[in-house]
Amino acid sequence: MAVMETVILGVFTGGLLLLVGGVLLQIFLSRRESRWPGLGLPLLTVLQSLLLVLNIIDTGSVSQNVLTVLVTLLTGNIPTLVLLAIYWAVREKRRVRDQIDKMKIDEL
Repeated sequence: MAVMETVILGVFTGGLLLLVGGVLLQIFLSRRESRWPGLGLPLLTVLQSLLLVLNIIDTGSVSQNVLTVLVTLLTGNIPTLVLLAIYWAVREKRRVRDQIDKMKIDEL
């Protein structure tokens, strides 16, 4: 029983570290001068959600298949939305800071 608890704790800790590392990497990439590095992780998560759709098994009913694809796309793109929200928040701070810098230069 103790071995199983240790494995579960290790998996949970590893997943949490991976999640925090991904968020920190997204913040780091979004702060770059170019906007393209910050869009890399959201692009990867979109591609991953498309791969999830390709793994759906045919249920026989067209309406059930369409519903399954839509639910899979919606749930598969939750990480994409989170990463894009981080990207837009960081870029907005950068845009405001750049405008303030331009105003300071104009005052001189």
